[in-house]
Amino acid sequence: MTSILKIIGATILLLVILFALAVTIVPRFLDRVYYRGPVTDHFDGEHFFNPGGNDDTLRPPGGGGRASFIWKYLTGTDGRPAWPDHVPVTPTKPAARIEGKRMVVTWIGHATVLIQTQGLNILTDPVWSDRAGPFDRLGPTRVARPGVRFDDLPKIDVVLVSHNHYDHLDKTTLKRLWRRDHPRIVTSLGNDSVIGQTGAQATALDWGQRVTLRPGIDVIVTRNHHWGSRWGTDRNRALWSSFVITFPAGGNVFFAGDTGIGDGQWPAEAAAYGPIRLALIPIGAFRFVAGQMASGSHIGPMDAVKVFARLGASRAIPIHWGTFRLSYEGYDTPPRMLDALMRCTGGDPASFTAAQIGQPVMVPVFSSPIKPDERKIAACMKTPEITSLP
Repeated sequence: MTSILKIIGATILLLVILFALAVTIVPRFLDRVYYRGPVTDHFDGEHFFNPGGNDDTLRPPGGGGRASFIWKYLTGTDGRPAWPDHVPVTPTKPAARIEGKRMVVTWIGHATVLIQTQGLNILTDPVWSDRAGPFDRLGPTRVARPGVRFDDLPKIDVVLVSHNHYDHLDKTTLKRLWRRDHPRIVTSLGNDSVIGQTGAQATALDWGQRVTLRPGIDVIVTRNHHWGSRWGTDRNRALWSSFVITFPAGGNVFFAGDTGIGDGQWPAEAAAYGPIRLALIPIGAFRFVAGQMASGSHIGPMDAVKVFARLGASRAIPIHWGTFRLSYEGYDTPPRMLDALMRCTGGDPASFTAAQIGQPVMVPVFSSPIKPDERKIAACMKTPEITSLP
């Protein structure tokens, strides 16, 4: 009996020692220096930050401790409404090219969108993996299959990667794209280091910098409000961003990436590059406790309507919902709330409405939009149509 107790005691002591070593060593091992460069108004020499402050992106969603949030999320004890295990999707096969001013856009799921115009095929935050996480068996699982099968994708010319979270930077997909098409990959500072682990090469730019694809067609890396990390301990070692794609005629395209509202000034900064024909704006993962309408890291429909108005875009497609379950709102709450808000605020619901995964959308050239009235949003949010949504 004594020998058994000694073995148990030695085992416990060994586990304690291993845990202590892990706490000391593992965070440093998992930390990565993705970028080195001069200090700026959003880089302190080691980490990036939001000029308006990081407090709202540092707190655990919904309040409380981060460990408690993760435990409740993993165990399903947070009271969130049920989601479907599977959503039927009919994949389509896009055209090889769309020439001239015509623009065809296909929402493939989450933040992955295929933009076809001017003979270019452009992909945003491409993710074809079944899970959005560090391992095959860890991370949220798709409830909706990609709207275009990978093998049915036309040759991809340009890929935009907004930041390094797993549901936006999927190394498996990027590796496949690079081996097949060798596209021009454009991202923000530091993410090229992560992308480079796949063997792919990326052009990494700071906010306000641009790369020319063709005369009159540039990709400009623009500001938004978010954070970055692959492992937690490498937090904000790489920059997050939105993008403007300029075109010689018909209007520009804006891709918001993943973002909270922050100081709310970044949409106007993007609009300053020219009229926006199409905006890709996230609307999901905004509710982490009952009644919540936005989080520091994500915009829900309420803030998405503000972003749409401040961009002055003539058309927008909502993204970042209905593919991976990342938060607590009901499956179709984001688009239903968006539709109600657009109607209530006097905007044209058809100008900012949900697309069907996999179904191509023809995007008209820029025309002066009917903007929603931001002054009405607070009152609209109190209407039963919106407050009753799960």
